[in-house]
Amino acid sequence: MGTISDFFELPPELLALSAECENKCQPIFERIGSIAEYNEARVLAAFGRHRVSAAHLNGTTGYGYDDIGRDTLDKVFADALGAEDALVRHSFISGTHALTVALFGVLRPGDKMVAVTGAPYDTLEEVIGIRGEGTGSLKEFGVQYAQVSLTLEGEPDLPAIQAAVKGAKLAHIQRSRGYATRPSLTIAKIGEIVSAIREVSPGTIIFVDNCYGEFVETREPTAVGADLIVGSLIKNAGGGIAQTGGYIAGRKDLVELCGYRLTSPGIGREAGCSLDQNRNMYLGLFFAPSVTASAVKTAVFASALFEALGYEATPRYDAPRTDIITSILLGGPERMKAFCAGIQSGSPIDAYVTPEPWAMPGYGDPVIMAAGAFTMGASIELSADGPIREPYAVWLQGGLTWHTGKLGVLLAAKGVGSRMQQTGSRSTK
Repeated sequence: MGTISDFFELPPELLALSAECENKCQPIFERIGSIAEYNEARVLAAFGRHRVSAAHLNGTTGYGYDDIGRDTLDKVFADALGAEDALVRHSFISGTHALTVALFGVLRPGDKMVAVTGAPYDTLEEVIGIRGEGTGSLKEFGVQYAQVSLTLEGEPDLPAIQAAVKGAKLAHIQRSRGYATRPSLTIAKIGEIVSAIREVSPGTIIFVDNCYGEFVETREPTAVGADLIVGSLIKNAGGGIAQTGGYIAGRKDLVELCGYRLTSPGIGREAGCSLDQNRNMYLGLFFAPSVTASAVKTAVFASALFEALGYEATPRYDAPRTDIITSILLGGPERMKAFCAGIQSGSPIDAYVTPEPWAMPGYGDPVIMAAGAFTMGASIELSADGPIREPYAVWLQGGLTWHTGKLGVLLAAKGVGSRMQQTGSRSTK
Protein backbone atom coordinates (compact mmCIF):
# COMPACT_ATOMS: atom_id res chain seq x y z
CA MET A 1 0.00 0.00 0.00
CA GLY A 2 1.31 3.43 -0.91
CA THR A 3 1.57 6.47 1.34
CA ILE A 4 1.22 10.21 0.92
CA SER A 5 5.02 10.32 0.61
CA ASP A 6 4.55 8.84 -2.87
CA PHE A 7 3.29 12.28 -3.89
CA PHE A 8 4.64 14.77 -1.35
CA GLU A 9 8.13 14.79 0.12
CA LEU A 10 7.67 14.79 3.89
CA PRO A 11 10.34 13.95 6.50
CA PRO A 12 9.84 10.54 8.17
CA GLU A 13 10.06 12.12 11.62
CA LEU A 14 7.25 14.52 10.75
CA LEU A 15 5.07 11.65 9.52
CA ALA A 16 5.76 9.74 12.73
CA LEU A 17 4.80 12.78 14.80
CA SER A 18 1.69 13.19 12.66
CA ALA A 19 0.61 9.62 13.41
CA GLU A 20 1.08 10.20 17.15
CA CYS A 21 -0.97 13.40 17.04
CA GLU A 22 -3.73 11.84 14.96
CA ASN A 23 -4.01 8.95 17.38
CA LYS A 24 -4.19 11.40 20.30
CA CYS A 25 -7.01 13.26 18.54
CA GLN A 26 -9.25 10.22 17.96
CA PRO A 27 -11.60 10.85 20.94
CA ILE A 28 -12.07 14.45 19.78
CA PHE A 29 -12.69 13.28 16.20
CA GLU A 30 -15.44 10.97 17.47
CA ARG A 31 -17.11 13.91 19.20
CA ILE A 32 -16.86 15.99 16.00
CA GLY A 33 -18.49 13.14 14.08
CA SER A 34 -21.39 12.99 16.52
CA ILE A 35 -21.99 16.73 16.16
CA ALA A 36 -21.89 16.43 12.37
CA GLU A 37 -24.40 13.57 12.42
CA TYR A 38 -26.82 15.64 14.51
CA ASN A 39 -26.43 18.72 12.31
CA GLU A 40 -26.81 16.74 9.09
CA ALA A 41 -30.11 15.38 10.42
CA ARG A 42 -31.16 18.92 11.37
CA VAL A 43 -30.49 20.22 7.85
CA LEU A 44 -32.06 17.21 6.13
CA ALA A 45 -35.22 17.60 8.21
CA ALA A 46 -35.44 21.28 7.21
CA PHE A 47 -35.29 20.30 3.52
CA GLY A 48 -38.10 17.82 4.05
CA ARG A 49 -40.34 20.12 6.06
CA HIS A 50 -40.25 22.77 3.35
CA ARG A 51 -40.82 20.25 0.55
CA VAL A 52 -37.78 21.19 -1.49
CA SER A 53 -38.12 19.87 -5.04
CA ALA A 54 -36.21 20.05 -8.32
CA ALA A 55 -38.19 23.17 -9.21
CA HIS A 56 -36.56 25.06 -6.32
CA LEU A 57 -33.11 24.54 -7.84
CA ASN A 58 -33.91 26.64 -10.90
CA GLY A 59 -33.04 30.33 -11.01
CA THR A 60 -34.68 33.48 -12.27
CA THR A 61 -33.49 36.59 -14.12
CA GLY A 62 -34.48 40.24 -14.19
CA TYR A 63 -36.56 41.33 -11.20
CA GLY A 64 -36.87 37.80 -9.88
CA TYR A 65 -40.50 38.09 -8.83
CA ASP A 66 -42.07 34.90 -7.43
CA ASP A 67 -38.73 33.09 -7.24
CA ILE A 68 -39.86 30.01 -5.29
CA GLY A 69 -36.32 28.68 -5.04
CA ARG A 70 -35.06 31.87 -3.41
CA ASP A 71 -38.03 32.22 -1.07
CA THR A 72 -37.98 28.58 0.03
CA LEU A 73 -34.22 28.71 0.59
CA ASP A 74 -34.84 31.51 3.11
CA LYS A 75 -37.24 29.21 4.97
CA VAL A 76 -34.91 26.20 4.90
CA PHE A 77 -31.99 28.28 6.19
CA ALA A 78 -34.12 29.79 8.95
CA ASP A 79 -35.30 26.34 10.01
CA ALA A 80 -31.79 24.85 9.97
CA LEU A 81 -30.39 27.77 11.99
CA GLY A 82 -33.23 27.85 14.51
CA ALA A 83 -34.46 31.29 13.43
CA GLU A 84 -37.87 32.81 12.68
CA ASP A 85 -36.75 34.03 9.28
CA ALA A 86 -33.73 34.37 7.05
CA LEU A 87 -32.49 36.40 4.09
CA VAL A 88 -30.11 34.31 1.96
CA ARG A 89 -28.73 35.92 -1.19
CA HIS A 90 -25.91 35.34 -3.61
CA SER A 91 -25.72 39.13 -3.97
CA PHE A 92 -24.01 39.48 -0.59
CA ILE A 93 -20.41 39.79 -1.74
CA SER A 94 -18.89 38.79 1.62
CA GLY A 95 -19.61 38.30 5.29
CA THR A 96 -18.67 41.93 5.88
CA HIS A 97 -21.27 43.00 3.30
CA ALA A 98 -23.99 40.94 4.99
CA LEU A 99 -23.01 42.37 8.38
CA THR A 100 -23.10 45.89 6.95
CA VAL A 101 -26.56 45.41 5.44
CA ALA A 102 -27.84 44.05 8.75
CA LEU A 103 -26.36 46.88 10.84
CA PHE A 104 -27.64 49.60 8.52
CA GLY A 105 -30.94 47.76 8.27
CA VAL A 106 -31.78 47.98 11.98
CA LEU A 107 -29.85 51.06 13.18
CA ARG A 108 -30.99 54.67 12.75
CA PRO A 109 -29.37 58.09 13.35
CA GLY A 110 -29.03 58.69 17.08
CA ASP A 111 -29.03 54.98 17.94
CA LYS A 112 -26.20 53.51 19.98
CA MET A 113 -24.30 50.36 19.10
CA VAL A 114 -22.11 48.63 21.69
CA ALA A 115 -19.51 46.00 20.79
CA VAL A 116 -19.63 43.89 23.96
CA THR A 117 -16.84 41.41 23.14
CA GLY A 118 -14.04 43.83 22.43
CA ALA A 119 -12.93 45.19 19.10
CA PRO A 120 -14.84 43.85 16.09
CA TYR A 121 -13.19 42.14 13.13
CA ASP A 122 -10.84 44.42 11.18
CA THR A 123 -13.10 44.88 8.14
CA LEU A 124 -15.92 46.24 10.32
CA GLU A 125 -13.82 49.09 11.66
CA GLU A 126 -14.43 51.26 8.59
CA VAL A 127 -18.09 50.21 8.48
CA ILE A 128 -18.54 51.49 12.03
CA GLY A 129 -16.30 54.51 11.50
CA ILE A 130 -13.54 53.81 14.02
CA ARG A 131 -10.85 53.65 11.32
CA GLY A 132 -10.34 55.36 7.98
CA GLU A 133 -12.11 58.36 6.50
CA GLY A 134 -15.52 57.01 7.45
CA THR A 135 -17.21 57.73 4.13
CA GLY A 136 -20.63 56.13 4.39
CA SER A 137 -19.91 54.67 7.83
CA LEU A 138 -22.41 54.25 10.65
CA LYS A 139 -20.65 57.10 12.44
CA GLU A 140 -21.24 59.42 9.50
CA PHE A 141 -24.94 58.49 9.63
CA GLY A 142 -25.10 59.49 13.28
CA VAL A 143 -24.91 56.10 14.96
CA GLN A 144 -23.05 56.22 18.26
CA TYR A 145 -20.50 53.53 19.10
CA ALA A 146 -19.10 52.16 22.33
CA GLN A 147 -16.94 49.15 23.08
CA VAL A 148 -16.53 46.90 26.11
CA SER A 149 -13.15 45.20 26.40
CA LEU A 150 -12.81 41.60 27.43
CA THR A 151 -11.25 40.74 30.77
CA LEU A 152 -7.54 39.99 30.99
CA GLU A 153 -8.46 36.31 30.71
CA GLY A 154 -10.27 36.97 27.44
CA GLU A 155 -13.73 36.51 28.95
CA PRO A 156 -16.77 38.78 28.50
CA ASP A 157 -16.94 41.40 31.27
CA LEU A 158 -20.62 40.95 32.20
CA PRO A 159 -20.88 43.83 34.75
CA ALA A 160 -19.23 46.24 32.29
CA ILE A 161 -21.49 44.99 29.49
CA GLN A 162 -24.60 45.60 31.61
CA ALA A 163 -23.47 49.13 32.36
CA ALA A 164 -22.72 49.90 28.69
CA VAL A 165 -25.85 48.51 27.03
CA LYS A 166 -28.49 50.37 29.02
CA GLY A 167 -30.44 52.31 26.43
CA ALA A 168 -28.39 50.93 23.53
CA LYS A 169 -30.22 49.93 20.37
CA LEU A 170 -27.85 47.09 19.48
CA ALA A 171 -25.28 44.90 21.22
CA HIS A 172 -22.70 43.38 18.86
CA ILE A 173 -21.18 39.99 19.73
CA GLN A 174 -18.41 38.45 17.66
CA ARG A 175 -18.46 34.69 18.04
CA SER A 176 -15.10 34.03 16.42
CA ARG A 177 -11.88 35.70 17.50
CA GLY A 178 -11.01 37.58 14.32
CA TYR A 179 -7.34 38.56 14.31
CA ALA A 180 -7.11 38.28 18.09
CA THR A 181 -5.80 35.56 20.37
CA ARG A 182 -8.77 35.61 22.74
CA PRO A 183 -10.99 32.52 22.98
CA SER A 184 -13.89 32.27 20.57
CA LEU A 185 -17.30 32.33 22.23
CA THR A 186 -19.19 29.10 22.72
CA ILE A 187 -22.97 29.09 22.41
CA ALA A 188 -23.19 28.68 26.18
CA LYS A 189 -21.00 31.76 26.70
CA ILE A 190 -23.09 33.76 24.22
CA GLY A 191 -26.13 32.68 26.23
CA GLU A 192 -24.59 34.18 29.37
CA ILE A 193 -24.03 37.48 27.58
CA VAL A 194 -27.59 37.47 26.24
CA SER A 195 -29.02 36.85 29.73
CA ALA A 196 -26.92 39.64 31.23
CA ILE A 197 -28.10 42.11 28.57
CA ARG A 198 -31.76 41.10 28.82
CA GLU A 199 -31.65 41.65 32.58
CA VAL A 200 -30.87 45.36 32.26
CA SER A 201 -31.95 46.29 28.71
CA PRO A 202 -34.55 43.86 27.33
CA GLY A 203 -35.22 45.95 24.22
CA THR A 204 -31.63 45.92 22.97
CA ILE A 205 -31.15 43.99 19.72
CA ILE A 206 -28.57 41.26 20.27
CA PHE A 207 -26.59 40.85 17.07
CA VAL A 208 -24.06 38.04 16.52
CA ASP A 209 -21.37 37.91 13.86
CA ASN A 210 -21.64 34.15 13.31
CA CYS A 211 -18.91 33.81 10.68
CA TYR A 212 -16.83 30.61 11.01
CA GLY A 213 -19.20 29.21 13.65
CA GLU A 214 -22.13 27.60 11.84
CA PHE A 215 -22.60 23.86 12.52
CA VAL A 216 -19.53 23.57 14.77
CA GLU A 217 -21.85 23.03 17.74
CA THR A 218 -25.35 21.54 17.77
CA ARG A 219 -26.95 24.95 18.36
CA GLU A 220 -26.64 28.41 16.84
CA PRO A 221 -26.80 31.71 18.80
CA THR A 222 -30.52 32.01 18.01
CA ALA A 223 -31.07 29.08 20.41
CA VAL A 224 -29.86 31.20 23.35
CA GLY A 225 -31.75 34.37 22.47
CA ALA A 226 -29.76 36.22 19.80
CA ASP A 227 -32.04 38.42 17.68
CA LEU A 228 -29.91 38.41 14.52
CA ILE A 229 -27.08 36.21 13.31
CA VAL A 230 -25.09 36.92 10.16
CA GLY A 231 -22.61 34.91 8.13
CA SER A 232 -20.99 34.18 4.79
CA LEU A 233 -21.76 31.38 2.35
CA ILE A 234 -18.10 30.97 1.38
CA LYS A 235 -17.43 29.92 4.95
CA ASN A 236 -19.20 27.11 6.84
CA ALA A 237 -22.78 27.63 5.71
CA GLY A 238 -22.03 27.25 2.00
CA GLY A 239 -20.33 23.87 2.36
CA GLY A 240 -17.59 24.73 -0.14
CA ILE A 241 -20.17 24.67 -2.95
CA ALA A 242 -21.87 28.07 -2.80
CA GLN A 243 -19.84 30.34 -5.07
CA THR A 244 -20.68 33.55 -3.23
CA GLY A 245 -23.30 35.00 -0.89
CA GLY A 246 -24.30 35.40 2.72
CA TYR A 247 -27.23 35.21 5.09
CA ILE A 248 -29.01 37.19 7.79
CA ALA A 249 -31.25 35.17 10.13
CA GLY A 250 -33.27 35.82 13.26
CA ARG A 251 -36.37 37.75 14.26
CA LYS A 252 -38.78 38.16 11.37
CA ASP A 253 -39.33 41.91 11.86
CA LEU A 254 -35.59 42.59 11.88
CA VAL A 255 -34.92 40.40 8.84
CA GLU A 256 -37.62 42.36 6.97
CA LEU A 257 -35.81 45.62 7.78
CA CYS A 258 -32.58 44.15 6.46
CA GLY A 259 -34.36 43.22 3.22
CA TYR A 260 -35.36 46.86 2.72
CA ARG A 261 -31.72 47.87 3.18
CA LEU A 262 -30.50 45.21 0.77
CA THR A 263 -32.79 46.36 -2.06
CA SER A 264 -35.02 49.37 -1.36
CA PRO A 265 -37.92 50.45 0.85
CA GLY A 266 -41.18 49.11 -0.50
CA ILE A 267 -39.49 46.28 -2.41
CA GLY A 268 -37.37 44.48 0.16
CA ARG A 269 -37.05 40.77 -0.37
CA GLU A 270 -39.85 40.54 -2.96
CA ALA A 271 -37.40 41.07 -5.81
CA GLY A 272 -33.89 40.02 -6.65
CA CYS A 273 -33.20 37.30 -9.20
CA SER A 274 -31.29 34.21 -8.19
CA LEU A 275 -29.72 33.64 -11.63
CA ASP A 276 -28.21 30.14 -11.55
CA GLN A 277 -27.18 30.18 -7.88
CA ASN A 278 -30.08 28.41 -6.15
CA ARG A 279 -28.76 24.89 -6.70
CA ASN A 280 -25.32 25.79 -5.36
CA MET A 281 -26.75 27.37 -2.23
CA TYR A 282 -29.12 24.48 -1.50
CA LEU A 283 -26.41 21.90 -2.13
CA GLY A 284 -23.91 23.92 -0.10
CA LEU A 285 -26.24 24.01 2.90
CA PHE A 286 -26.81 20.26 2.57
CA PHE A 287 -23.06 19.60 2.68
CA ALA A 288 -22.30 22.28 5.29
CA PRO A 289 -22.36 20.13 8.47
CA SER A 290 -20.12 17.46 6.94
CA VAL A 291 -17.64 19.91 5.42
CA THR A 292 -17.56 21.93 8.63
CA ALA A 293 -16.69 18.74 10.52
CA SER A 294 -13.73 18.16 8.16
CA ALA A 295 -12.56 21.71 8.82
CA VAL A 296 -12.85 21.25 12.59
CA LYS A 297 -10.88 17.98 12.44
CA THR A 298 -8.19 19.76 10.43
CA ALA A 299 -8.06 22.55 13.04
CA VAL A 300 -7.82 20.09 15.93
CA PHE A 301 -5.01 18.17 14.23
CA ALA A 302 -3.14 21.40 13.48
CA SER A 303 -3.29 22.41 17.14
CA ALA A 304 -1.96 19.02 18.25
CA LEU A 305 0.83 18.94 15.68
CA PHE A 306 2.08 22.48 16.21
CA GLU A 307 1.93 22.12 19.99
CA ALA A 308 4.15 19.05 19.57
CA LEU A 309 6.51 21.16 17.43
CA GLY A 310 6.82 23.71 20.24
CA TYR A 311 4.45 26.46 19.08
CA GLU A 312 1.53 27.95 20.95
CA ALA A 313 -1.71 26.99 19.21
CA THR A 314 -5.15 28.09 20.35
CA PRO A 315 -7.54 26.58 21.07
CA ARG A 316 -5.60 23.54 22.27
CA TYR A 317 -6.37 20.33 20.43
CA ASP A 318 -8.60 18.97 23.21
CA ALA A 319 -10.43 22.23 24.02
CA PRO A 320 -14.12 22.68 23.14
CA ARG A 321 -14.56 24.18 19.67
CA THR A 322 -17.08 26.77 18.54
CA ASP A 323 -15.51 27.78 15.22
CA ILE A 324 -13.21 26.31 12.58
CA ILE A 325 -10.18 28.46 13.40
CA THR A 326 -6.84 27.63 15.00
CA SER A 327 -4.35 30.42 15.58
CA ILE A 328 -0.67 29.54 15.72
CA LEU A 329 1.86 31.98 17.17
CA LEU A 330 4.92 31.76 14.96
CA GLY A 331 6.91 34.66 16.40
CA GLY A 332 8.09 36.36 13.22
CA PRO A 333 7.14 37.36 9.66
CA GLU A 334 9.47 34.86 7.97
CA ARG A 335 7.84 31.90 9.71
CA MET A 336 4.44 33.32 8.78
CA LYS A 337 5.53 33.36 5.15
CA ALA A 338 6.90 29.80 5.39
CA PHE A 339 3.68 28.53 6.97
CA CYS A 340 1.49 30.13 4.31
CA ALA A 341 3.77 28.84 1.54
CA GLY A 342 3.29 25.32 2.91
CA ILE A 343 -0.50 25.66 3.01
CA GLN A 344 -0.48 27.05 -0.54
CA SER A 345 1.62 24.14 -1.80
CA GLY A 346 -1.02 21.77 -0.44
CA SER A 347 -3.87 23.52 -2.21
CA PRO A 348 -5.68 22.24 -5.31
CA ILE A 349 -5.56 25.62 -7.06
CA ASP A 350 -2.39 27.71 -7.56
CA ALA A 351 -0.24 25.30 -5.55
CA TYR A 352 2.83 26.68 -7.35
CA VAL A 353 2.24 30.26 -6.07
CA THR A 354 4.20 31.73 -3.16
CA PRO A 355 2.02 34.00 -1.00
CA GLU A 356 3.35 37.46 -0.14
CA PRO A 357 1.90 40.12 2.22
CA TRP A 358 -0.14 42.87 0.58
CA ALA A 359 -2.46 45.74 1.44
CA MET A 360 -5.81 43.96 1.31
CA PRO A 361 -8.88 46.25 1.11
CA GLY A 362 -10.47 46.80 4.51
CA TYR A 363 -7.38 45.96 6.60
CA GLY A 364 -5.07 48.33 8.44
CA ASP A 365 -1.89 46.23 8.07
CA PRO A 366 -0.39 44.17 5.25
CA VAL A 367 -1.95 40.71 5.27
CA ILE A 368 -0.48 37.44 4.05
CA MET A 369 -2.95 34.85 2.86
CA ALA A 370 -2.64 31.33 1.54
CA ALA A 371 -5.84 30.31 -0.22
CA GLY A 372 -5.54 28.04 -3.22
CA ALA A 373 -9.29 27.62 -3.38
CA PHE A 374 -11.89 26.66 -5.97
CA THR A 375 -13.85 29.72 -4.80
CA MET A 376 -11.72 32.83 -4.36
CA GLY A 377 -11.34 33.69 -0.67
CA ALA A 378 -13.47 30.75 0.56
CA SER A 379 -12.40 30.26 4.16
CA ILE A 380 -14.12 26.87 4.40
CA GLU A 381 -11.45 25.66 1.99
CA LEU A 382 -8.06 25.21 3.63
CA SER A 383 -6.50 28.63 4.06
CA ALA A 384 -4.26 30.57 6.40
CA ASP A 385 -3.84 34.28 6.84
CA GLY A 386 -2.75 36.94 9.25
CA PRO A 387 -1.68 40.58 9.46
CA ILE A 388 2.06 41.21 9.51
CA ARG A 389 2.12 42.59 13.05
CA GLU A 390 2.61 41.36 16.60
CA PRO A 391 2.17 38.65 17.75
CA TYR A 392 3.02 37.31 14.27
CA ALA A 393 0.36 34.63 14.28
CA VAL A 394 -1.45 32.86 11.47
CA TRP A 395 -5.11 31.96 11.58
CA LEU A 396 -5.73 28.59 9.97
CA GLN A 397 -9.19 27.55 8.84
CA GLY A 398 -11.01 25.24 6.50
CA GLY A 399 -10.46 21.89 4.87
CA LEU A 400 -13.09 20.56 2.47
CA THR A 401 -11.94 17.03 3.24
CA TRP A 402 -10.12 15.82 6.32
CA HIS A 403 -7.27 14.03 4.55
CA THR A 404 -6.35 16.91 2.23
CA GLY A 405 -6.65 19.29 5.20
CA LYS A 406 -4.20 17.17 7.17
CA LEU A 407 -1.79 17.08 4.24
CA GLY A 408 -1.85 20.88 3.94
CA VAL A 409 -1.06 21.21 7.64
CA LEU A 410 1.86 18.78 7.28
CA LEU A 411 3.32 20.81 4.42
CA ALA A 412 3.02 23.97 6.53
CA ALA A 413 4.79 22.21 9.39
CA LYS A 414 7.55 21.07 7.03
CA GLY A 415 8.07 24.69 5.93
CA VAL A 416 8.17 26.13 9.43
CA GLY A 417 10.05 23.33 11.19
CA SER A 418 10.26 22.50 14.86
CA ARG A 419 10.62 25.42 17.24
CA MET A 420 12.62 23.21 19.63
CA GLN A 421 15.19 22.53 16.91
CA GLN A 422 15.42 26.20 16.06
CA THR A 423 15.92 27.32 19.66
CA GLY A 424 17.85 24.29 20.90
CA SER A 425 15.27 23.85 23.65
CA ARG A 426 13.45 20.70 24.66
CA SER A 427 9.68 20.38 25.10
CA THR A 428 8.49 20.00 28.68
CA LYS A 429 4.96 18.91 27.73
